[in-house]
Order: sequence, then structure tokens, then C-alpha cells
Amino acid sequence: MERNAANGTLQTDSRVFRNALTVSLTGFLSGFDSIVISGINLPVRQLWGMSDWFHGAFIVSIALWGSVAGALAGGYPTERLGRKKTLLLTGILFITASLGTALAESPYQFSAFRFIGGLASGIGSIAAPTYIAEVSHAKDRGRLGILFQVNLVAGILIAYISNYLLAGVGGSGGWRLMAGATGVVALVYALLATSIPESPRWRMHSGIVRSPITAASGLFSSKYKNLLLITFLMVFFNQFSGISFVLFYGPQVLEQAGLGTSQSLLGGVSIGIVNLAATCVGMYFIDRAGRKQLMYAGSAGYVWNLGMMAVAFYAGWPAYVILVFMLGFIFSHAIGQGAVIWVFMAEIFPTRVRAFGQAWGAGMLNVFAGLTTLMGPVMISRFETWTIFAGFASLMVLQWLFVVFLMPETRGVPLEELENQLS
Repeated sequence: MERNAANGTLQTDSRVFRNALTVSLTGFLSGFDSIVISGINLPVRQLWGMSDWFHGAFIVSIALWGSVAGALAGGYPTERLGRKKTLLLTGILFITASLGTALAESPYQFSAFRFIGGLASGIGSIAAPTYIAEVSHAKDRGRLGILFQVNLVAGILIAYISNYLLAGVGGSGGWRLMAGATGVVALVYALLATSIPESPRWRMHSGIVRSPITAASGLFSSKYKNLLLITFLMVFFNQFSGISFVLFYGPQVLEQAGLGTSQSLLGGVSIGIVNLAATCVGMYFIDRAGRKQLMYAGSAGYVWNLGMMAVAFYAGWPAYVILVFMLGFIFSHAIGQGAVIWVFMAEIFPTRVRAFGQAWGAGMLNVFAGLTTLMGPVMISRFETWTIFAGFASLMVLQWLFVVFLMPETRGVPLEELENQLS
């Protein structure tokens, strides 16, 4: 049970959990909306006919660039309007994007509404983890914070399953069913979000901080330079592990290795299942073992599985062997970076700049995700596949050094104590 600092009322653990679970549905929407494009790729390209550059830069990557804009700008509404109103805005944007994408009559309309969906993802990635961190008990903050990631990977899994089940359904227009499915969940989320209370920590400091602009400018003072560096490195290694490359282009890579189209889509489903299962493992251990221990385990798994994928492609091993190592890579990501990153970024910044610190981290994360996704078709067409995975494996050795020497442990420490320790 926790005393609400804003009004002195008591909130039970169960109510905190319900509120955190509701807010974390933004993660589900983000995951589903981002990955559903993997099943829409080919029919959309066949319908409108596009160059590799336009296909990569707009059809596939435009939502990620919307996420960049939403994340970088998301600190402002989260700070100005409050956490709750910003979360409601996120739901409205997801509904708009889903309907617009499903009804698009040209690649330009399609791309515009995909961008709006990206904006919703970016803004939600600021408001949701911030809200959850601020309403959670210190002892449960990791477990509740990871609900966002659990929902994110659940959305990814459902997107892969829907892509597999709906492939060929509805003829040439079947992709519109996939694109429009997000809107149903977004409507349910928006209705649920009306019932959550505002963050008590935001209510307390909203009258102290003069304006969001003041808080944003304060973030880049010398006082927080170490936190900004740690956050930057965390998100850099997150994306240059190759996770977005595998999630977006995994079925295509598996098809190149010898799997049929249907089998490669089913391989995508298996990626989603392992991702969700491993994230639940991370959820169990994050408040027991701590953030750094999960990052150690994830880093070791990254290096091994990425290295073995490089060897497998170089040696021409069967596609099912490559799939095994790809699933091992997904497991390593989910128990390490995937489990830790949203919890960690929402913890290390003080309340007065938390939304903008989260915006900095999420913005950079989406920039790197956009870059790796944008370059995906180019890398696949111009480089041997084994060299791509070898490059990712090399970078993960550097991530292990980052965890050893720079990353602080935040497990079980109240937010106010973390502020004193890290600032």
C-alpha cells in the first residue's frame, strides 16, 4: 500500500498494478503498429510499385521517423498537459493512424498516416514509462515498469500472428485488415485510460517548475551530463545490436536462407513467442537480480548468437539452424536490453526533468531504430549477410564494457534517493 503524496489518500498495490497495466497498453499498440508493416510490405509494394529507396525510407521507416518526432517532442505535452492527458492523446492518434492507413488510396497517404502512428508511439514511449515509474513503489518499480515492454513484445507477437493468419485473406486488399486492426485496441485503451488518476509526483512538481521549456533546457546543464551520456550509450547499443533489423527483416533474411514465404512468416511468429516469453523471464528477475545482472546476461547472449549467425551464413548452414540462433538472439535481447531499457531510463532522471530525459532517450532510440531500418534493404542487397551479423556482434562486446564500467544499478532505490546518488 502506498500513500499518495498529492492528496494523502492510500493506493493499494492492486490499484497501482491496474493503472500501470492500463497505461502499458500503449506499448502493445506501439509494438503491433510497428511490426504489422512486415506483413504489409510486399502487397503494398506490388499494389503501388516503388523503388527500394522509397520503400525503405517511407513505407517501412516513416513510422519510425514519426516515433523520433513524437519521442523528441513528447516531453512537452507530458510535462505541460500532465501524464494522463498525454496518454489519452496517444490513444486518439493511434485510432486516427489506424483508420487512415487502412483506407489509404496512395503510398503518400499511407506514409502520412504511418507517420501519425509513429508520433503516437513516440509520445506514448515518454508518457507511459514516466507515469508507471512515478506511481510505483520502489520495490516493485522494475516489475511494473517492464509491463510496458511486455505489452510491446505482445503487440509484436500478435502482429506476426495476424500477418501469418491473414496472409492471402481478403485478396489483394487483405493488408487493409492488418493495418486497421490497431484501431480496435486503441479505442479500448483510450476508454480505459480515462479512469486512471494523474501522477501524484507530477501534480506536486507541476506547480514548482515554471515551464516545460525551463525544464527541457535544464536537462542539458552540466549537472546531468553523465546521465545523458549513459542514456545515449544505452539506446545506441540497444539498436545496434540489430534488434530492429531482425524484427523488420527477419522473415526476409530467413527466406534468403532457404525458408519458403509461409515458413518465414511462421518463423516471425516464433520470434514473437520467444520475445514475449523471455520478457516475462526478465520481468521475474528485474527486481530480484537487478538491472545490471540482466544486462550482463543479455550481452553475453548477444555476442554468442550474433556471432553464430554470422558463422552460419558464412558456412551456408541450413535455415533452421540460423533460426535457432536468431531465436537465441531474441531471447538475449528480451531478458537484457528489452527488459531493462524503459525501466532504467524512467528511473535515472529527477522528477523535474524526467519527461524530458525520457524524451532524450526515446528520441535517440528511435533515431537509431530508423537508421538501422532505413539501411536494412541496402545492407541486405549490398553486403553478404554474415558480415552484417558479425558487425552487430562486435558492437555487443562494447556494450558489455559499458555495463561493467558505466551503468549504475537502480534496483530497489526510491526515485528521490536515486536523484541524490546520480545527479
